[in-house]
This record gives sequence, C-alpha cells and structure tokens, in this order.
Amino acid sequence: MARGVPGPVARRIDVTGAGGVRLAAWEFADPPKAGAEQARVGEPDRAPGVLLLHGLMGRASHWASAARWLGERHRAVALDQRGHGQSDRPPGSVYTREAYVEDAEAAIEQLGLGPVVLIGHAMGALTAWQLAAKRPDLVHGLIICDMRASALGAASQREWEDWFKAWPVPFATLADVRKWFGEDDPWVERPSPSRGEFYAEVMQESPDGWRPVFEPEQMLKSRETWVFDAHWEELTQVQCPTLVVRGLDGELGRAEAQEMVRVLPRGEYAEVSDAGHLVHYDQPDAWRAAIEPFLEGVLTR
Repeated sequence: MARGVPGPVARRIDVTGAGGVRLAAWEFADPPKAGAEQARVGEPDRAPGVLLLHGLMGRASHWASAARWLGERHRAVALDQRGHGQSDRPPGSVYTREAYVEDAEAAIEQLGLGPVVLIGHAMGALTAWQLAAKRPDLVHGLIICDMRASALGAASQREWEDWFKAWPVPFATLADVRKWFGEDDPWVERPSPSRGEFYAEVMQESPDGWRPVFEPEQMLKSRETWVFDAHWEELTQVQCPTLVVRGLDGELGRAEAQEMVRVLPRGEYAEVSDAGHLVHYDQPDAWRAAIEPFLEGVLTR
C-alpha cells in the first residue's frame, strides 16, 4: 500500500463533488457484511456519522489515528479534498470556497452520513463551519481545529508564495523530507519530528525524487479564495453545538479563539498544550481528551 494511504481498516469510496470532480473518501471501519446495509434502513440506532476535513496542506490519511478511535462509536469518514491525496486535481480556477463546501455537502449526502458531526482542521475547519451555516439540516455538531476567522491579508499570501519557493524539491529521500520540514524549514521555531512526519505523508516518489502530491500553485489558488476575507458572519449562522480547539503554540490565538466561541450561538472552547498548528497530529492523545467530552455531549443531545 502506498505511503500516506489509510491502512487496511480504511476502505475507499469515491464521491462525485462539485462540477463532477472525483473525490476519494476513506471510511475507517470494516466493510459492511452482506445484508447489513438493508438491515440499517430505517434503523434509529445506526452509528452517527463523522466527516473529517483536513487542512490546506493535508490529506485524509492525517486523520487515521483519530478516525480509528472515532470509528468505535461513529461512522467515521475522512475526505481527500479536491487537489489533495487521491482525489482529482482539476486544472484552472476551480478551488473556490463554494466548491470545497459543495464537495463536503456531496460527501455527506452521497454517503448517507447526515446529520453529521463535522471535524475540520485549518482550511477544512472553515469549510466545515461554512457548510454548517449553509445546511444546518446536515450538521449535528462541529469541531473547529486551529482556524482563524479573521482575514489574514496579502502579506500572509506573499509569505506562503515565498515559502513554497523555498522548498528544496525534489527531495532525494523521505528522510530528507522529514529533516527539512521538521528542522531546517525557516518556519520551524524548534525541532518538530511530528511536523516532519506530517509532510512526509504528502510526498510521492517521482523519477527525480520526492515531490508533493499536490501542485503548490493549486494550493495558493485555494488559499487566495479565503485569506483576504474575514469569516465571522458565517460563525454567527452556525446553529449546532460547536467546539473551538486550538494548540497552545498554534496559529489561532487564545483571544481570537475565545471571541469565536462568543459569537457562535452554541460555542465551547478547548486548548491542547504542547501542540502547534497540527494539533491532532502533534498530540493525538491530548486531542482526543479535548474533543471526546464534546462528542459525548452531542451524542446525548
């Protein structure tokens, strides 16, 4: 099995997203036994759905650890979003906010997950709360992980452009990938082996070495559709219970996170110490401890 693809307990299900884009969804559970689907029709006690949405630099496999324990009580599905993982990489300017939201909406409807708990990291969290605001009938609960509601602006976009140019691609080996992103990257304040592993998962082998599975230009196009705008108004429209989680050393500051909780009609707050932006990947056990009580509460509501 190729590196970065979810392990044997995950099965791939193709979904048709906005504009006919083929998306790869990964269900973290054993395949249903013969006749199980028919038995579930109309069954009130079927496992509640959870849809996991990765961030701009992620892929579905980054959720593997969380999805496996979620799968004990939920129907846990992680989506490779357009341009990422094993989903299609359509050319041109089709990486809009609307397209990402419609993709997630299509996944919920085509997989029969709703009403669902959406768990999103970074850009995936923005997609999650925009969908929750748009389709409250599909979303039962929401977890926002380390995503700001404020506009980041042109300077931030230029920083990302310069950062992509600084990548020493192609990397000769995966060990070089881990070292650069975990130690040598100028954005790294202190050595972070988990960050190195995170980026190793988004690399694929090519004839001249290891390169990202996405096109940096497409990632910048995705980012420019939201980086210049604030997204507070959409937060006010989210009616379901919502947990805002931040890593203590992440990109979402405490003051902004608490303001997001304040404007959310049913907002709650949690933070994870010794974690940066990649909260669920840096500290998977602490991440679970932070979100599990919220999930229990959503289940009982």
